[in-house]
Amino acid sequence: MGPTPVKSMSLGFAAGLGVAASAAVGRKVVTAAKVGQGHPLKHRALDLASGLIQPKYPLEAMSTYLNGLHMYADEMGRQVEASHFCIHLRHDLHQCVIFDRNAPDARLIGIEYITTEERFLSLPEDEKRLWHSHHYEVKSGVLAAPGVPELAEHAYFTDLVTTYGKTFHTWQYDRDEFPYGIPQLMMGITEDGQADEELIHKRDRRLGISTSHKRASRADIPMPEVAPGANSWESGRTVQTRLEEMDFKR
Repeated sequence: MGPTPVKSMSLGFAAGLGVAASAAVGRKVVTAAKVGQGHPLKHRALDLASGLIQPKYPLEAMSTYLNGLHMYADEMGRQVEASHFCIHLRHDLHQCVIFDRNAPDARLIGIEYITTEERFLSLPEDEKRLWHSHHYEVKSGVLAAPGVPELAEHAYFTDLVTTYGKTFHTWQYDRDEFPYGIPQLMMGITEDGQADEELIHKRDRRLGISTSHKRASRADIPMPEVAPGANSWESGRTVQTRLEEMDFKR
């Protein structure tokens, strides 16, 4: 007598899970091998073992991958591509880690916090100077969610268009091959003519997306008014981090 339909279904589901688990392990092995080139064998073995055994809950909770451009808060001509991996931590707060690209050997270059307009309006005035709006990044198509179906992406950005971000980059990878220096405050572009078009074209070709198409498809998303205090660089004066020596307190 053969297995019942329910039992067959259960066995098939279990087999599917096994295949998926094997595939996940395979990806980890390949990734570890790719980023571990040049490392001693002992280190590579330890990296692989920890990758397979240790739970990494914050990383597993990252649900959204966004790609866009950031500019240094004190220099519009310095723009870099930024791949965000984000967690919707609370209703009024996303937190993102930022890499130079979406690849196993990508460089970790910074962090970004994203909040709602309501929360932004409640911030102290000095704090607001650290934040930038997302209105133009969304409407222009420069900010994208690669691989997400267009309808889902459209719905996501309809909410994100009214948000504000605070971003610091810890690696000036447009200048140095090593993370020298202190974190730098970053901002977002706010109108046509500011973005590095060649940087966008290269990004689009590599990711297989079209910024101009995304711009057209988001035309129906209402353009919000930017809250006072955001995008402080537009006033002609800006803030940036610096290293300062001081007395050590005991």
